[in-house]
Amino acid sequence: MIQRIQTFFLLIVGLISGVLPFFLNLWVEVGGKEVFAQDQVIVSLVFYVATVLAVVSILMYKKRQNQFVVNRLNMILNLFLLGFFVYRSLSLSGETVVSEKGIGMLIPVFSIVFLVLANRAIKKDEDLVKSVDRLR
Repeated sequence: MIQRIQTFFLLIVGLISGVLPFFLNLWVEVGGKEVFAQDQVIVSLVFYVATVLAVVSILMYKKRQNQFVVNRLNMILNLFLLGFFVYRSLSLSGETVVSEKGIGMLIPVFSIVFLVLANRAIKKDEDLVKSVDRLR
């Protein structure tokens, strides 16, 4: 059903990855120019795909196993995005002045946390359904 707690967690993931990257800066370059997700095509595309996966997972509420798998794919996508951000922040070659990291680099971390919470709730629902099936 749509009123389950994992739907709330997935809605938060959709909002975090769909809205916040375009308002919070990812990093600040040496000249003081703030870089947002819409400035980087691949990064914005990955954020859009993560949002679409969260919405698709919400709509798959009748198929809990498939919802679980889609959430895992979304976690892997967010891990790749987090890895890109870590790589980008650690390998700024040729800089004499260290650029500033933005709060937007933490968005994949929050998304992963809420996806784990959603998967835990899905697992709990699946276990409940299996236990009820044994009683019949």
